Amino acid sequence: MTTTTLSPLASSPARSLGHLGDRITDVWALTRRNLIHVAREPMQLSDVTVQPVLFTLLFIYVFGSGIPIHGGSYKDFVLAGLLILNLTTSTIGTAVGLSTDLHEGVIDRFRTLPMWRAAVLVGRSMSDLLSAAVCVVIVALTGLAVGWRPTASVPSVIGGFAIALFFSYALSWASACFGLNSKGPESAQSLGFIFLFPLAFISNSLVPTAGMPGWLQTIANWNPVSAVTAAARHLFGNPNPSGSVQAWPMQHPVEASLLWSVAIVVVCAPLAAYFFRRQTAE
Repeated sequence: MTTTTLSPLASSPARSLGHLGDRITDVWALTRRNLIHVAREPMQLSDVTVQPVLFTLLFIYVFGSGIPIHGGSYKDFVLAGLLILNLTTSTIGTAVGLSTDLHEGVIDRFRTLPMWRAAVLVGRSMSDLLSAAVCVVIVALTGLAVGWRPTASVPSVIGGFAIALFFSYALSWASACFGLNSKGPESAQSLGFIFLFPLAFISNSLVPTAGMPGWLQTIANWNPVSAVTAAARHLFGNPNPSGSVQAWPMQHPVEASLLWSVAIVVVCAPLAAYFFRRQTAE
């Protein structure tokens, strides 16, 4: 009988880690592990279930009568903005989850297993993408319940939701960088709020940018959140005042959204991998 000793992943090739099938299996195992945690503590999903309902009802009924929108109702205008706002702020959960695993020793236990090290990051991003999909469904159903109506074709509407999900996935990698550089879950959440809340609110998500000071208009019009929001409105067939803004992202919102999302992934995914290796180095 032979005895197999599991050594730390950093110093052992373990399995055939180059095999795509093995990597997919590892990613699924880590994704499933994160989903089981959510099932055991459903309130972890409050930011993609309860918060979207509250935000949709509050902004539509509290601010709707005070913000006139040319060419349509405020509820049709703001739904896309609320969708992107909720998806943006909910990515803070990626930072908190990774920071919790890192500082509670869970990552150290993973390193003793014959698994693809990057599966920890990819699995987290995939489970958070599924959470984002739940957020999309909640926002859409709540919007339909209060009177929001898309006027575009079904493929176009699906495309609007897909662009929103892709942007959320991209932001989860940026949020992973925050979590891997924090000193604990609380500081990870604080870092997320500091960066993601201004990103979400200094945009066209809740109000047209035309009423903002000139310097703030420029920031808002080039904000990736504004591009994704304008793209969703365009694809939903909803009122999109940003279409009259001469900034390139507002004239080409779909292209700008895809470029922003790809750029964030290309920059932040390697950075997250680097920070992860640095934090788990022997």
